[in-house]
Amino acid sequence: MAVVPVGFALGALPGLDNEALTLLLVVVASLALLWGFDRYRTNFSKTEFGLAVALALGLLTVGLAPGLYGALATAFNLESRFLLIQIFTNAAFLFLILYLIGRIGATRTVVNDLTRELAVEQAPLDEDPDRRTVYVVIPAYNEADTVGDVLASLPDGVRDHELRAIVVSDGSDDRTRRTAEAHDAIVVEHPLNQGQGGALKTGFEIARKHGADVVVTMDADGQHPVDQLDALVSPVVDGEADYVMGSRYRGRDRSGNSMTRRSGIRAFTWLINRLTKAEITDCTNGYRAIRGSRLGELTLTEERFSAPELIIEARKNGFRIREVPVTIREREAGETKKPGLGYAVGLTRTIVVTWIR
Repeated sequence: MAVVPVGFALGALPGLDNEALTLLLVVVASLALLWGFDRYRTNFSKTEFGLAVALALGLLTVGLAPGLYGALATAFNLESRFLLIQIFTNAAFLFLILYLIGRIGATRTVVNDLTRELAVEQAPLDEDPDRRTVYVVIPAYNEADTVGDVLASLPDGVRDHELRAIVVSDGSDDRTRRTAEAHDAIVVEHPLNQGQGGALKTGFEIARKHGADVVVTMDADGQHPVDQLDALVSPVVDGEADYVMGSRYRGRDRSGNSMTRRSGIRAFTWLINRLTKAEITDCTNGYRAIRGSRLGELTLTEERFSAPELIIEARKNGFRIREVPVTIREREAGETKKPGLGYAVGLTRTIVVTWIR
């Protein structure tokens, strides 16, 4: 039996000619893309966005290149009407999957928010809210071998500000929390891993509740030298900046990063500079100081790839940004938590989505 091209089979549907059906498919495909992008923008769901793109491409191909499906039908000796039924059935099935994934994503967001709220409630309130303070927020995921040395190296104060450390143990399954509690620090625990961005949000909220004048972020692996805290904090204390970034490329890079990773950092830095008209040199450096009174202006939704989101949000909100030279050392122990190629993809997604929203 001769197989009719899908385009003609589509056009044979009651009340629709080829042009009208093509327009319908384009509209449905556009709606699928918009839905996927909205989920990606609000919940950073790669799965939902990927399914939406796949569905949209399939519908656009049916509408704009029906000959392709006709050729497939001929190759597999299928009736075009049967193929048409399969296409619409699969489309409905994909929409159902997208809906279910959306509900799961929404539930996950609620759980993560609740987890952070419970962690913030663990922190004791400051007994003297009028004192001038610098709070150092240290996200820690399985960093029991290094977090104690980092805390022990912190001074009691910097630039006439009392220094307090906040350690957010982010779902650690080692001795991270117990090690941190042995030092003079505020220690809270995420029962579920939230990622570095999620841990920073918890630390930021605690610092805000304590009325922090300056909030510093520092890694728990010993890569950020404590003796450079003064240089990092001074522009904020002196009223010259609201957001100070450490730069290994203005200072010294002893991190041991591969050529590929160094090239990637420079490429992402270039992209952020082009999008935001900034002049930074090290976009992934987690050694930074932020004016505490302006933390609430930042819209932070990213749970894992937080560095570019912080920079772009600071630019969008008119923060005075400055870079200072710092030295980044190799980890004192353990292995990096950055997931290779997935890290590059995540950074790209975060940069684009934060810039658009």
